[in-house]
Amino acid sequence: MIVTLIVLCEVGFWVLLAAGLALRYLAKKPRLGAAVLLCEPLLEIVLLVVTAIDLKNGAEPDWKHGLAAVYIGFTVGLGHSTIRWVDARVAHRFAGGPPPVKPPKYGMERAVYEWKTAARWTVAAVTALALLQAAIWYVGGDGDVTSLQSWQRTMLFVIGINVVIAGSYTLFPKRSPGASG
Repeated sequence: MIVTLIVLCEVGFWVLLAAGLALRYLAKKPRLGAAVLLCEPLLEIVLLVVTAIDLKNGAEPDWKHGLAAVYIGFTVGLGHSTIRWVDARVAHRFAGGPPPVKPPKYGMERAVYEWKTAARWTVAAVTALALLQAAIWYVGGDGDVTSLQSWQRTMLFVIGINVVIAGSYTLFPKRSPGASG
């Protein structure tokens, strides 16, 4: 049931995003479109509540409960930037908006961009870590929480990878083809 709900939340995210942007740009109802987009966090609240109820009713904590925490964390950390990214493209394509800004390719500007990206992924992973830890405490000593702890290690790995990538752009900035030295 949890996996099905995660899939429904993901589908719901994209349906709400499409509906919100269609209302904003095609129906010319920006306030209604924004209201629809603001309903998106309700999906994560439902997923959180259902996951907690499932654990409360005696379900053994497993990878599905961990995946729910990770999904919520990633929505918190990356959902807003995903919406902004799609919004910029829809505005350009359907509403005569400016072309989307492309990320910088070179130098410290690229390093700053990579650190901002790493920060979003870190927020996602830390949120997931916190939810996973809350689930571990919620289950207490009565259940096997190794799958939840495994997800926690994975989230630490996600943070590490993003820091390494951002750090590499800082320590070894890519130079533009026309730059000397």
